[in-house]
Amino acid sequence: MNETLLSVERLPAPAIAPGLDGNAANPALAKNIQSFHNVLTRMLAAGANVSDLIFSPGRPPQVELTGDLQGVPIAGLERLTTQNIKAMADLMLLGNEQGTEVLEKKGSTDISYSVPGLCRFRVNIFMQRGTHAIVMRVIPTKPPNWEELNLPEGVMTAAGLKNGLVLVTGPTGSGKSTTLAAVIDLINATKRYHIVTIEDPIEFMHEHKLGTVHQRELHSDTPDFASALRAALRQAPKVILVGEMRDRETIEVALEAAETGHLVLSTLHTIDAAKTIDRIIGVFPKVEEAAIRTRLSQSFRRIISQRLMPKISGGRVAAIEILASNSRTREYIEKGEKDGRSIVDAMNDGEMEGMQTFDKELEKLIRGGIVKREIALAYSTNANNLALAISDMDGSPPPRVEASSPAVSEPEVAIDGFER
Repeated sequence: MNETLLSVERLPAPAIAPGLDGNAANPALAKNIQSFHNVLTRMLAAGANVSDLIFSPGRPPQVELTGDLQGVPIAGLERLTTQNIKAMADLMLLGNEQGTEVLEKKGSTDISYSVPGLCRFRVNIFMQRGTHAIVMRVIPTKPPNWEELNLPEGVMTAAGLKNGLVLVTGPTGSGKSTTLAAVIDLINATKRYHIVTIEDPIEFMHEHKLGTVHQRELHSDTPDFASALRAALRQAPKVILVGEMRDRETIEVALEAAETGHLVLSTLHTIDAAKTIDRIIGVFPKVEEAAIRTRLSQSFRRIISQRLMPKISGGRVAAIEILASNSRTREYIEKGEKDGRSIVDAMNDGEMEGMQTFDKELEKLIRGGIVKREIALAYSTNANNLALAISDMDGSPPPRVEASSPAVSEPEVAIDGFER
């Protein structure tokens, strides 16, 4: 196994992407691919909740299982060498010239990788201490079912929107991609729409149902989000999914698409609805703030923010905040928040319209015995207000909790549905 993988970098690149059948004319390459796939199969067999596969020099192949890293004993790979890992990276990058170029220029690259009959992976290959390392996130073969995820109605009604901007936000690993995939799957199953997704990389594979879904991947299908989004405007879609709004140009085109009758769904790495609005406005020069506030207030339909936290029973549960568009929230976005006029107040008063706040949802999780009190306080937006709201549960005065940013680290528990 060790020698087989070491020989990969000396083999010529195939004319097509790697695959056992496609490379039958190159027996040595086919053997290397089969050996690598056997390693992945062994690692996935380590447990039912494997979320990530990690290859690091000096360590055995490792999996993240129920929150902990565990080594997987594989003969010949007890301690991975730099050559082992480079050979694996070269296998996954065969035929992907753009991914290889990005790795060489920027030190890391994101790709997707599929093993027929096994599963798909979202892969990040990166340089560290002058050597390669690899992290492979396991992607389910089918899009998630929103009923199984127990998503609130305020999220799923986004599937019925005709146009506008829907954003799902949260830290890395909070379930943004999972939520968006569930919304796309519901649209695909219930609407005769043309849906275009632009992803880095493609995660969930959507089959054509009532709708028609075209999925484009950065580096292999398009160079960047902005150019793919501009092209999508000429592809007659009803729904456009943009994997992430990373820069001003992408945000600008997304707003334009939402304003011209498309339903645009995307993500941002922000912790709540208010910070999402600030992030979008802050991308533009100060002289454009008033115009951007007006455009955003008119085009946004939902801002959905998520935080994942450990459940008492094991696994994780998502607390979800939802800001929906109405005359009040549009005014607050356009004119800004002031004393007595806050986005949080609007969400607290907008329950009939599907709105909800993190702290109200955390209170429900505590009272339902789903999440421990101290965990919920750590993830809350205003820990002191939450402590006051649940003070009747123990009969003692609410503790004074120092205000802090919501926790965003990955808790050491089993992944339960949401992980992307």
